[in-house]
Amino acid sequence: MRYQFILDERLGIPLPHLSLDWEEYTGEERADMLLKWEEIRAKIPDRIKELEAIIVEKTKQLSEEEDFARSCELNTEIHELASLINDLNIWFRVQQDYDTKMHQ
Repeated sequence: MRYQFILDERLGIPLPHLSLDWEEYTGEERADMLLKWEEIRAKIPDRIKELEAIIVEKTKQLSEEEDFARSCELNTEIHELASLINDLNIWFRVQQDYDTKMHQ
């Protein structure tokens, strides 16, 4: 297969894996990829909301935690969740890059 979408366990969404440069795909292949990506991309805001809810909960736990080691663990978990949200936001903007390439 010349391209596929593989689930990224960390992000919780499938990501595109292309075996060729974008320009080497046919117009039909590009359209198919963009359609599939748009379906995946549409789910990213919901995934971000899920992660934000977890951050809120962990932040509450952190504010009440008295054990220093557990506080450090919670802080690390919150940092990782924030990193996931950042990465998801980057992937959410990928559509704009491909749309621009298609119109050139």
